[in-house]
Amino acid sequence: MRDRKSRYLISQAVTHTTEKTPDLEAIRFSGQSMTYGMLESRSNSLARVLVENDIRRGDRVGIYMNKSLETVIAMYAIMKAGGAYVPLDPLAPVNRTAFVIKDCGIRHVVSNDTKVDSLRKILSDESPMEHLLGVTPQTDFQANCIPWEELASAPDHPLSLNLTEQDLAYILYTSGSTGNPKGIMHTHRSGLSFAEWAADEYQLTQLDRVSNHAPLHFDLSTFDYFATAISGGCTVIIPEALTKFPANLSRLIESERITVWYSVPFALIQLLERGDLTSHDTSALRWILFAGEVFPTKHLRALMNQLPDVRFSNLFGPTETNVCTYYHLDGLPQDNDETIPIGKACTNIEDLVVDTNDRPVEPGEVGELLIRGGVVMKGYWGQPEKLTAGRYRKM
Repeated sequence: MRDRKSRYLISQAVTHTTEKTPDLEAIRFSGQSMTYGMLESRSNSLARVLVENDIRRGDRVGIYMNKSLETVIAMYAIMKAGGAYVPLDPLAPVNRTAFVIKDCGIRHVVSNDTKVDSLRKILSDESPMEHLLGVTPQTDFQANCIPWEELASAPDHPLSLNLTEQDLAYILYTSGSTGNPKGIMHTHRSGLSFAEWAADEYQLTQLDRVSNHAPLHFDLSTFDYFATAISGGCTVIIPEALTKFPANLSRLIESERITVWYSVPFALIQLLERGDLTSHDTSALRWILFAGEVFPTKHLRALMNQLPDVRFSNLFGPTETNVCTYYHLDGLPQDNDETIPIGKACTNIEDLVVDTNDRPVEPGEVGELLIRGGVVMKGYWGQPEKLTAGRYRKM
């Protein structure tokens, strides 16, 4: 178990790594890179601007831009300022983004000038927006605009705020496929509880280069950023456009010397079928993690045959619990249609399978999976009785 150094805020992962090794690469994106020292300094500057512009403890701050180095700066800055970051899908329909902003009471958004036209469509006269950070002033915006140049010039010494592990760190919205999107609230405790387990279980070190394939509003991204920062490794951000071209992903795995890959099975199947993996040097790759959907066994067997020296793991858990179970594959799965097991509970949580009367079932029987532990969400934003209470059980 690595030294936790009394860490109880997600943002302190970057701070502690900076204190030890400030010149290590923290983030890479499209040929650009940022060290831990740079990430710490720039996120401190943005955090100060946020506080000076009325961000208070527990405020929700939107992040509305495509993947970039600035995206990561914004994440850590918002948490350092005492707020909770809310990723706004840059590819989502305007009405969905407007709904999330209104539902979550977002008054501040970190964005950039490439999103100005979209912001015009999203922000109405009834919008609660007060500040758009990273955006050049616009005469037709009621919100105060502060460009990135001004944000970067702010003092970079850290803030001193009395935050605790129970403070909100981020809110991730569901797809809304069964109704309106729901905001899932995670605290510093729940985010770190998962990230610290993941960093230990997958033996992440300063030598690792971890892919970030998932978009920021998808829960897989918390592993990519937080578990990697705890270990002092480097997160390699994969641009949204690149995810559509498996051959380019294979080249990226080779050129960036990716050591740990984490994505949904669909992306891995695309790599298998159209990525021409065998023509690229994937010797640095040591572990592939997958989650979010069932991985058909025939495709998984084929991928494992192409990458015989790589370990594979299935991670399971809804966004409400980050990840709650895991399964390491020891050799090829059977050549049949049986699904890959979800495995056993992570070491920092307790699981229980119960029947319709909340009584534990016998081994081998079907039941409902209940999870208890630090990884569990705080609840659904704005729905403490209607929805949150219905998801919790008193046992």
